[in-house]
Amino acid sequence: MIKDMLIDKIVKSEKMFDTLFEKQGFIYTFLNPVSYLDAQKNKDLFDNIDGIFVDGNILVSFIKLFYHENIVRRSFDMTSMAPILFNYASKNGKSVYIIASKQESIEKSINVLKIQYPNLNFCGYRNGFFSNEEDRKEEISNIVRMSPDFLIVGMGVGKQEEFLLDVKNEGFNGIGFSCGGFIHQMAHSKQYYYPKWVDKHDLRFLYRMYKEKHTRKRYLKAAFLFPIVFFKEKFFS
Repeated sequence: MIKDMLIDKIVKSEKMFDTLFEKQGFIYTFLNPVSYLDAQKNKDLFDNIDGIFVDGNILVSFIKLFYHENIVRRSFDMTSMAPILFNYASKNGKSVYIIASKQESIEKSINVLKIQYPNLNFCGYRNGFFSNEEDRKEEISNIVRMSPDFLIVGMGVGKQEEFLLDVKNEGFNGIGFSCGGFIHQMAHSKQYYYPKWVDKHDLRFLYRMYKEKHTRKRYLKAAFLFPIVFFKEKFFS
């Protein structure tokens, strides 16, 4: 077994990707070099996630170089996982519930998605902010009661995984995914956030730094800390 729990789970998740929509009651998340650092600080949380995929070619390259495992970049956005899930749900009559971002952003995104996927059953949606703990608990109960086939959650690293786990522990038997900033991006792009040339040349993180100023500090931090933490987990743990 690979010593780094996160990498071990990533490798196992990649191998079961073809049966992803067959495993009811499973929840999944995505890591890039930035969120990898957060996940290493919260190993107990991420150890309880059923599957982890790699969102970022830098992490893909590091895993291939140091663990000799071929991992595919998978991100919950329109360049990767999102259209796979939405097409599957549309063709198979599956319901989707989304909780993410601000209310204005989620409403704009749902309108865009309804145009692109007219047969997709959105059984509900709301923003990812709660007025208090009681509000959060009520939303969890609401989701369990509605029992959507797919639950998509975007609240930022840590919070979204905690929410998915809490929903699962309360009896949710669908399939859950974290989606990071997907809804925010959809609301400001009206379908495809990344220009085709950016996606083709794997320049997505640079484009995000250009478009989203708040990401710059995180990406620069990861540039220095990610290799150190990765090597530590690989060679000294």
